[in-house]
Amino acid sequence: MQTRIILVGGFLGAGKTTLIWRVAQQLMSQGKGIGLITNDQAPELVDSELLRRQNLTVSEVAGSCFCCNFNGFTDAVRQVSERADFVLAEPVGSCADLSATILQPLKKYWNTTLLVSPLTVLADPHRLASILQGEQAELHEDAAYIYRKQLEEADIIVITKADSVSADVLAQLKADTAQAFPKSQVMAVSAVTGQGIDEWLDQVTTRTDAGKRLLDIDYDRYAHGEAVLGWLNGTVMLHAQQPADWDQLLQTLVSDLKAALEREALAVGHVKIIAENGQDYAIANITGAERTLTIRSGAGTSTDVRLIVNARVECSPEHLDQLVRDALVRTIGGRYTDEVTAWRYLQPGRPNPTHRFEEIVA
Repeated sequence: MQTRIILVGGFLGAGKTTLIWRVAQQLMSQGKGIGLITNDQAPELVDSELLRRQNLTVSEVAGSCFCCNFNGFTDAVRQVSERADFVLAEPVGSCADLSATILQPLKKYWNTTLLVSPLTVLADPHRLASILQGEQAELHEDAAYIYRKQLEEADIIVITKADSVSADVLAQLKADTAQAFPKSQVMAVSAVTGQGIDEWLDQVTTRTDAGKRLLDIDYDRYAHGEAVLGWLNGTVMLHAQQPADWDQLLQTLVSDLKAALEREALAVGHVKIIAENGQDYAIANITGAERTLTIRSGAGTSTDVRLIVNARVECSPEHLDQLVRDALVRTIGGRYTDEVTAWRYLQPGRPNPTHRFEEIVA
């Protein structure tokens, strides 16, 4: 029996993890076995932790993107696909050239065990509108270049967060996207309302015309577009003498960090923070050039909490480190004992794919 693998790409903040979580729950309710693969340049990934908390089978490829660690990626596929009907894989948000480096190798070397679905690329409607107008969505020009290349190679472009814009705006955005990228199918979904999810699932669970195009991509611009972003992953334990309201602390922390980013007018890929208190948790997101802030679920009260912080911001990693540490210090305010259990900040290295096909595999 072949397992179907569905790659869901898209730039940082596009809503990949949210959609994957919603789709995984829907497929599991139909009795399907699901495996998930997450990806990041460093360990301690909020997305992996969030998905594991939904009782999902998750494997994380950390330390490099899928394309630069194809063997690590396929090891993860083996790990999660043993009893899975579907494997949903989420590449790093700044990753492009997936058709040549992931889809074609899968079609050539894994054709007896995997059915490869069309490449889906997600796009936040607000950032997408700016890109379609020839602007840069407040990104560096080379980061915006990656964004456009992601859309260019997509078999299916999915406009996410459809509930955040009016029906008229969404219709126009779909039409403009189809005109700009005529070789891609254009759809729209909302992980909040469920709009469009069945239609998208129908496409990616039945079609096998994956990776229909190979990009003409400048790897120098691609590498620089990733390098302009500072990346930070960190984990901190907080201990209080009396039960503390961790939802309020998370609100204070992300609001403080959001204000700091706005003061410096820094473009945000995404900032994700999860506060974990036993079985309870809350997750906060700052996304996009507009720096929208959302908080979901609730961490409740206790004397101990674990914070996992992932930040992707257009500045040096050293400056990002200082911004996040300063926000933590202001939020903690001497009221809690803190213990850093993991902390890493970096700039991604130049992409060096394991494979890069120059022809489409039938």
